[in-house]
Amino acid sequence: MQTEKYIFRTSLAVVAVSLALTGCGGSQGNQQQKMGPPVVGVVTINPQRVAIDTELSGRTSPYTVADVRPQIGGIILKRQFTEGGDVKAGQVLYQIDPATYKAAADSAQAALDKAVANLETLRLKAERYKQLVAIHAVGQQDFDDAQASFKSAQADVAANKAALETARINLGYTRVTAPVSGRIGKSSVTAGALVTADQATALATVQQLDPIYVDVTQSNGELLRLKHELASGVLKSAGAGQASVKLTLEDGSVYPLEGKLQFSDVTVDPTTGSVSLRAIFPNPKHDLLPGMYVRAKLQEGVNEQGILIPQTSVSHDSKGDSVCMVVGADGKVQPRILQVGRAIGDKWLVNGGLKPGDQLIVDGLQKIRPGVPVKAVPAGNGAASANSGE
Repeated sequence: MQTEKYIFRTSLAVVAVSLALTGCGGSQGNQQQKMGPPVVGVVTINPQRVAIDTELSGRTSPYTVADVRPQIGGIILKRQFTEGGDVKAGQVLYQIDPATYKAAADSAQAALDKAVANLETLRLKAERYKQLVAIHAVGQQDFDDAQASFKSAQADVAANKAALETARINLGYTRVTAPVSGRIGKSSVTAGALVTADQATALATVQQLDPIYVDVTQSNGELLRLKHELASGVLKSAGAGQASVKLTLEDGSVYPLEGKLQFSDVTVDPTTGSVSLRAIFPNPKHDLLPGMYVRAKLQEGVNEQGILIPQTSVSHDSKGDSVCMVVGADGKVQPRILQVGRAIGDKWLVNGGLKPGDQLIVDGLQKIRPGVPVKAVPAGNGAASANSGE
């Protein structure tokens, strides 16, 4: 009897535990069924017009650089400009002692006057001999000599005119002027210094700063990629040699005026594998000075069917491939391997792996896996983020 009671009590305990476990399991199953599939936030892939910009580092360089050099030798009497100031083309910068050059010009003028007077005498003589030889009053030889003397006198006048012009030019060179308009640097000489026409050192340097050049370099690989995309039609040119360029200065501020791309170098630097690009910028206030470090953003082309996706929606698999998750037509999660191009802001430009109309999952990625049914809602409405915390 004791054994039968023990067996009966044990059976009741087992049945009770079984009923309890069955009740718990049913409760959990009902709760999961009540929750339904996970809610994820999606964006619908819609191609758009994307301007392809490239940011390159470079430095500014003057539009024109002209060394001020003396054309004659002499003593500097005075300097007539302020170092670091702006000068105009033709403005007198230095005055060289003109005394000897003025004397040379006066001497050349006197020699010319003498030659002109002699020419007039010989001209009259030649005209008289022409009349006399016609009536045989003088010999033919005398007439020929008179004509030769007259022509020689004409040559003397021409030579003296040239000598006078040379003397006047040298006299003008005593006033050393600015070859171009721009900002002048420091002077290498002071008053009293002796300068020569063939000296190696410039007296000063004038740099034209408005407009101003910006020289940047681009890798040959990037240039080849750009040409390939333009040739294949993926990109449309932003303009032959006239792409707009914007500048960011060294302190992070943006230069307010836009420039234009002027040219690309035709050779590749063998040491760096890069090519040079040159842009020109207006610089009316001289905010840009030669040698400044800048960042230039230039528009290379336009992708009329560009696909941009948030960078946070892209991960990498064990092979290093870029992967995103989309909601398939059956409502289940599907992985897609992407061909990712460049970063544009906080987004990736996708070159392959997605097509228009795909629903890209951007919210709720931490609670899904491939093949799991999900409920897709437009990203940003709060449903996916709220559900992710449960």
